Amino acid sequence: MAKRKILTKAAAKAAPSEVLPYFSEDSLKFLRGLKRNNRRDWFDPRKPLFESTLKAPMLKIVEGVTAAMMDFSPEHVRPAAKCMMRIYRDTRFSNDKTPYKTRVAAWWSRHGLEKTSGGGYYMHVSADEFTIGAGVYMPERDQLMAIRTFLLTHHEDLRRLLKDKKLLRLFTLDNGAMLTRPPKGFSADHPAMDLLKCRQWAVFARLPVEQALSPKLVKTVAEHFRAAEPLVRLLNEPLVSTPKEKGQPLFGLY
Repeated sequence: MAKRKILTKAAAKAAPSEVLPYFSEDSLKFLRGLKRNNRRDWFDPRKPLFESTLKAPMLKIVEGVTAAMMDFSPEHVRPAAKCMMRIYRDTRFSNDKTPYKTRVAAWWSRHGLEKTSGGGYYMHVSADEFTIGAGVYMPERDQLMAIRTFLLTHHEDLRRLLKDKKLLRLFTLDNGAMLTRPPKGFSADHPAMDLLKCRQWAVFARLPVEQALSPKLVKTVAEHFRAAEPLVRLLNEPLVSTPKEKGQPLFGLY
């Protein structure tokens, strides 16, 4: 009981009078501790500290990024609480039974594709990494087929976007593990075959974690998202007309 009171007081002390849209050294300290002690008996008494040093600033960051997205991607604007991912892991089908993710993350899905994969925007912060991503990750079977079919006639559009100088300055391409053979039903000699063999079409940027402590954090994330918007919009074109109700987890990053 005494230990819980001490931790609660620490959380209150760590919480600023005004929540700022970037993280602090206390945020990273909590994540380092969680990485070493990924157990409920460690996390539960420290939950108020998690709320003040990680959840509160993350929601503020998401609000700031979302406000900026109104100018270039309004169809991805959602309440901050809907974008921020839960810290709790789903361990039902995993051999890894640790109960918590060791990062805080957010995903901005497109309207109509909230419950499926689709193309969207992503960011996470761990104790030693700050990652920004965009595109389609781990699409479900129907979406994978829809995008591949779309690329039969739009592959040049995708190639043009993937060669964009600003995109390549900010991001690295991430096509995941590609097929070794042409996907079933697609001609092996099609000029888009290199793109059709992909299982995902996305970009990511891994930045020094110190940038997550900067007052420029929201600006940095929004700048990356703006550069990736044409890619996300193109990949969503074949998906928005027939959204599915259930899908695979988004972003193999969480």
